[in-house]
Amino acid sequence: MSKKKLGLNTICTHIGEVKDEQFKGAVSPMYLSSSYEFLDVDVKRYPRYFNTPNQEYLSKKIAALEHTESAMIFGSGMAAISTMFLAFLQKGDHLVVQNTLYGGTVNFIKEELPKYGIEYTFTNGYTIKDFEAATQPNTKLIHIETPSNPLMTITNIEAIAKLGKSKKIITSIDNTFASPVNQNPIDFGIDMVMHSATKYFGGHSDICAGAVASSEEHIQRIWNVGKNLGGSLSDMTVWMLERSMKTLGLRVKAQTSNAMKMAKWLNKHPKVSKVYYPGLKSHPEYKLAKSQMSGFGAMLSFELTDDLDSCQFQKQLKLIKSSMSLAGIESTVISPHLTSHALLTQEERDNIGISDQLIRFSVGIEAIKDLKRDIDNAIKNISN
Repeated sequence: MSKKKLGLNTICTHIGEVKDEQFKGAVSPMYLSSSYEFLDVDVKRYPRYFNTPNQEYLSKKIAALEHTESAMIFGSGMAAISTMFLAFLQKGDHLVVQNTLYGGTVNFIKEELPKYGIEYTFTNGYTIKDFEAATQPNTKLIHIETPSNPLMTITNIEAIAKLGKSKKIITSIDNTFASPVNQNPIDFGIDMVMHSATKYFGGHSDICAGAVASSEEHIQRIWNVGKNLGGSLSDMTVWMLERSMKTLGLRVKAQTSNAMKMAKWLNKHPKVSKVYYPGLKSHPEYKLAKSQMSGFGAMLSFELTDDLDSCQFQKQLKLIKSSMSLAGIESTVISPHLTSHALLTQEERDNIGISDQLIRFSVGIEAIKDLKRDIDNAIKNISN
């Protein structure tokens, strides 16, 4: 049966399994060997070559979920995106990158790309006109993130893909916040999709990994760089990741449903001045998000009113955890100005709208009434 005809949860459960031919076990066996047969075999396997049995087969699951020909697993999201960038950029090339972007990616671009003689331009905004204005004759790659971290801005994926194709520029996207459950950028013409697999793919706050999905041709190019940089993932973690991804559809759909309910509730809360969530009709890109997403995701951000201390608010939460990471089944919050965007200057944060009152909220699978009560109690405790 064609993978495209399989349902989401069927792909999550069955595609990418390593078959246990000897004992017929229900789950994939784990291959921990770092040494494999070399003579008279079709595939020369080695962990750093991203092709051990567990690495190879989990990549098939990710490719099926993202509607691509191939995929690769990495040791982290930053290993994935940095390898992807270096595979398609060389000295004298130019990168166009969205201004509303994960802080770690921004820092990599600013700190590392100049060492290779690679030029870059951050867009002034995230509309197609902003990207058109930023392209140059030597632009080789356009990178976007939608929904973006942490302000949930929405970029027109199809328009970016068309721009890239019209100028023969490769396009890539960070699809971490949406996950393939809620968004498939390849269907809109994007060339490469990357994920911090630490987040929704892992989903239980116990895995650090990354992934890139694309055509066989592009993945081969990424592999050529990746085997030299050595950012592969241990097979024990690959096995854990495959186990976690079996419930990806169930988890993310439950979290997405909860996020919509929490966004609507927070939007009416007297101590919340603003809510950033693409599922709200008040979001400036609501219609665009609806046209390219099957669900609005489980991430949102909100700003507390100026009379509340955002750090004290987080300390008063009892159920919702203050955590640097996100996308686990448990709800978490952080202050972006102290974590994901702490490496940016105050001026840079101000320019993209990241205030000290901003709270990023990764919504979990808990009962909505319990999440509401926890937030209300925290606000009451610091209001007295």
